[in-house]
Amino acid sequence: VQLQASGGGLVQPGGSLRLSCAGSGSIFRVAGMGWYRQAPGKQRELVADINAGGYTNYGDSVKGRFTISSDNAKNTVYLHMNSLKSEDSVVYYCNADVLTNPISRDNYWGQGTEVTVSS
Repeated sequence: VQLQASGGGLVQPGGSLRLSCAGSGSIFRVAGMGWYRQAPGKQRELVADINAGGYTNYGDSVKGRFTISSDNAKNTVYLHMNSLKSEDSVVYYCNADVLTNPISRDNYWGQGTEVTVSS
C-alpha cells in the first residue's frame, strides 16, 4: 500500500491550501485516513482524521480553520486549510488504516508534504 501526498507549498498568512493523499496498491477497504504534522524537534501530532463512516476528529490548534474530507471510492483524503498561520508551517504526513484483506489491517504513512506560511 502506498500513500501519495501532494498540495504543499508556500502561502501567505491568512491564505488557504488543500492537501491531497491518495492510497494505492492492495487495498481491500480503507478504515480511516488522516493527517499529522511534525515540527522540528517535536512529536508528530494529529491534525485531523476521518473514518470510513465520515466521522471526523481535529486537533485543537486547527479546529474551525481546517476541514478534512474523503473520497472513499478513490481512497483519497483531503485537508482544506484556511486562515493559515506561520505556526502551521511544518511538514504534513498522510496516514491510513487499511484492510488489505477482510481480516488483515495495517497502518501506513505517506511521505511528508511541506507547508510554508510566510509573507
